[in-house]
Amino acid sequence: MDRPLRYIVCYDVTATRRRTRLAVCLDGFGDRVQKSVFEAVLDAGLFDKMVSEITAVISPTQDSVLIYPLCANCAGKVLRLGVEGPVPGEEQVFVV
Repeated sequence: MDRPLRYIVCYDVTATRRRTRLAVCLDGFGDRVQKSVFEAVLDAGLFDKMVSEITAVISPTQDSVLIYPLCANCAGKVLRLGVEGPVPGEEQVFVV
């Protein structure tokens, strides 16, 4: 079984409606860390699903989406400065 990888997804989408749809889509896969940047921890199946959904939302002639994979070693070296919440993928979840 594939181990999940951490991905950074950033975008520049020209149309407000597509930009909003893309943000909602990405929110289902990870956490917003900047205005147009999301961080997600995904296995191969969820990664493929995310790419498929992104492709369905954007205009390939007008929009840009970059997806950067981070290996575990690189993810451990991320420097977070300023105000920050829990690290995406490492939140504590309590089920009652």
